[in-house]
Amino acid sequence: MSLFGRSPRGGNTGTAALLDIREPHEWQAGHAPGAVHLPLSALADGDGLPAAARSRPVVVICRSGNRSRRAAELLRDRGVEAVDVIGGMRDWTGAGLPVVDARGGHGTVA
Repeated sequence: MSLFGRSPRGGNTGTAALLDIREPHEWQAGHAPGAVHLPLSALADGDGLPAAARSRPVVVICRSGNRSRRAAELLRDRGVEAVDVIGGMRDWTGAGLPVVDARGGHGTVA
């Protein structure tokens, strides 16, 4: 899967959406800037993707990578081009990447 431009299957996919599937309190404590939020529980109950993630490849992230793997599988079963971030937000912050809280300030991984 290409995160930018054309997919290997030939369609124009555009930039991937980063989908954070952690619970609301985790999201509010800290998430990647520009990520969109949809808890795994809502996704598993059949909720659709947020508008910002529709018609785009999706990169799914959680705290450690376990829930994102499940969410990526659910999305692929629904025909969405999706991959998970192995290591999740723990590895994200470990790599020094930014995390913001619900107010846009410096966030933490809950």
